[in-house]
Amino acid sequence: MPGFWLGSWAWDEVTEALRSEGHNVTALTLPGLESADADRSNVKLSDHVDAICDAVRAAGEPVVLAVHSGAAVPGYEVSDRMPEQIAAMVYVDTFPLKGAINSNFDGIEMSLPPWEELDETDIRGMSDEHRNLLKERAIPEPGDPVRQAPELVNDNRLDVPSIVICTSHTSDEMKAFVKGGHEWFSGLAELRDVTYIDLPTHHWPMWSRPKELASVIGDVARHSSAD
Repeated sequence: MPGFWLGSWAWDEVTEALRSEGHNVTALTLPGLESADADRSNVKLSDHVDAICDAVRAAGEPVVLAVHSGAAVPGYEVSDRMPEQIAAMVYVDTFPLKGAINSNFDGIEMSLPPWEELDETDIRGMSDEHRNLLKERAIPEPGDPVRQAPELVNDNRLDVPSIVICTSHTSDEMKAFVKGGHEWFSGLAELRDVTYIDLPTHHWPMWSRPKELASVIGDVARHSSAD
């Protein structure tokens, strides 16, 4: 699942690599992110959750659900709604969130911020090609999914094997955030089966290290199917 401002196209190189290894892959464009002209005014977080749930059901068997960045919010709710259908969660430079990305956001949509307002940790080492790709193809994110929190009621989600792929922060940094008791990381702290994998690059590894990212996800899929 792509993060904010992106569609399924952002995963093209990763999905191609996975399919070449024989994996059945579905990449989604979440509601409201189909094009710059799409109507985002009535898109809710529940619409994103429903779209992912529909794709999981269509697979017909437990899946490895990979979510990137802001897609961790609906992704985590999906693991709450249907944990029996999730063989493993893969968090790509993100982590499960129990709250909203920005509960104070009041716009109809959220555009990609000016470059100087992006987190330096996210964009560090980013090539001009990838910077231009993000700026040229970014679609505004619907406002409600930015300010709405996931509905979490099923503690069985805590037992879903979860793999955190650390790209803009190292695994040691992520573990320190959790150990430090930061509220932002409380969703990660509550999980009972977490594996951290370092893949150093910027926040969008599907562009900078697509083959390596595909290899990690493929390994998770193979391990999950063998269990």
